[in-house]
Amino acid sequence: MSACCQHKTKHRSPEEQKSLTNRLSRIEGQVRGLREMLQKDAYCTDILVQVSAVTAALNSFSKELLATHIRTCVADGIRQGDDGVIDELVTTLQKLMK
Repeated sequence: MSACCQHKTKHRSPEEQKSLTNRLSRIEGQVRGLREMLQKDAYCTDILVQVSAVTAALNSFSKELLATHIRTCVADGIRQGDDGVIDELVTTLQKLMK
């Protein structure tokens, strides 16, 4: 049995776990920075620029996670004859593209 998405969990390598966790930690810091800017009455435009940076960072995180999902979970499912992974991927992409 593959270690990927069969029971809606996924084992990640230590490297992948560290990379994704580091990205989220940086994003978390950016969001805290936004709160501080707001509390310090920063100018709206300055806050909006930082919001854009957080959005870009989240998008980058999503792209990395999606690429890994396709390379592992989806590819493994297809190799095992589970065409349902394709439908799941399409549904996921539709949600991401809202």
